[in-house]
Amino acid sequence: MKHDEPEESIWSKLEELAAQSSAMFLKKLSRNDTSWADDSGKHQAGFYIPREVRESGFFPPLSATNLDKPHIYFSPCISFWPQTGEIKTSGMRHYSNKGPETHFTVVPHDLFAGLSPASLLLAGRLREPLQDASHWFVVIDSTSEDAEILETTLNISSDFHFGLFDPAMLATARDLAADEAALLIDQLHHAIRIGNLDEFIQSVSRLPAPAEIAAEAQQAYFASTGTPSLDPYRLAAPGDAIMRISRDIEYEIFKRHELRRRASEVVNLLIREPDMITAVVRGFPLLDAVFLSASQQRKTRAGRSFEFHLATILKDGRIRFQEQAVLGGRRPDFVLPDKRTLTLGESRPFIESLVLSAKTTLRERWKQLTHERFNCAIFLATVDDRVSSQSLDEMQAEGIGLVVPESLKASKETFYSTHSNVMSFRQFFEDEIGRTRPFLRVAH
Repeated sequence: MKHDEPEESIWSKLEELAAQSSAMFLKKLSRNDTSWADDSGKHQAGFYIPREVRESGFFPPLSATNLDKPHIYFSPCISFWPQTGEIKTSGMRHYSNKGPETHFTVVPHDLFAGLSPASLLLAGRLREPLQDASHWFVVIDSTSEDAEILETTLNISSDFHFGLFDPAMLATARDLAADEAALLIDQLHHAIRIGNLDEFIQSVSRLPAPAEIAAEAQQAYFASTGTPSLDPYRLAAPGDAIMRISRDIEYEIFKRHELRRRASEVVNLLIREPDMITAVVRGFPLLDAVFLSASQQRKTRAGRSFEFHLATILKDGRIRFQEQAVLGGRRPDFVLPDKRTLTLGESRPFIESLVLSAKTTLRERWKQLTHERFNCAIFLATVDDRVSSQSLDEMQAEGIGLVVPESLKASKETFYSTHSNVMSFRQFFEDEIGRTRPFLRVAH
């Protein structure tokens, strides 16, 4: 986390600024965008603007003003930073002989210091200057609630790096296609009109189990890609496939089911009173309970479904494993090949078995594994791109190998590429199983 205490939300300010803007730019910050703030003197302060954005017209045009150095292009860009209240005489500098990116300099140092990996930079191009500023900028730590809201509102996919957006998207969260929302509205109106609301609520009251939604997401992935299975030895990037299924496809499916249930529950509470104000005031405790339940269910669903996807990839790869084996007071997600082999480990080679744990997001929960000592190698699979360098060092000291999607292992936005205890899913299946433990695979 950037601070010991939770960051104060800036969401209402973002909505206000978005309403004054003609376009928005969002970027997932790389290490080069922020390392200068944590290691002064190593890099020039500032972040990088991708060529596609530089050429889009979002920022002022660059020009070569120094006749002695025609390869250097520059443009001033007065910037407003609402988190600090500062107006900065920022500028953009592009060295055409060094690469396609443009360096944006003169920015508030503190906003870029101590950020979690994969944090976000959001910018807006103002329709009218604000104290001479033509653009505004906000830095959002990836572990904050604002980051979660922003990613949901803009429907950010797991492979997102940067993009331009319509500011109106901040005013109205477009989580569902308009026709789907319109259909639900019509169904609720119809149910109320014919006195059938209770029956309609009953029909949508059950959210599919995590395994059901996960299976539906896998089938959607197979249909869209033509891939017949999640066999990790046939997929070029098995980790990226799991990340897309669990973080993108599955979440869209879940949101459709969730909206039908939760919207119906809220409508049922509000129509019980003669007017809206009375309904909200008197029904607030119940409304609060509905949204709390929704939040908790989302988190539970994500963890369980990730385990389901890992089980599928192990099955499709013909890898022997036992799920949720009880070992004393411990219950690891997966034991390869089985509990019996692991418990005999003291008299057999250490290499004969391994434990594979699954966590969609890590934070500090990876430390649970340090209390679960097994006589085998321990690996932790995740699709989290926000793990700090310090946590990775601590995992390495504890002998824990981290397994991440291929694109995250190579990403400049994470610390994974610089840590030897982090491997991609492909490396895990090829090296830790295929080469080191081939006996874990069932022969054809």
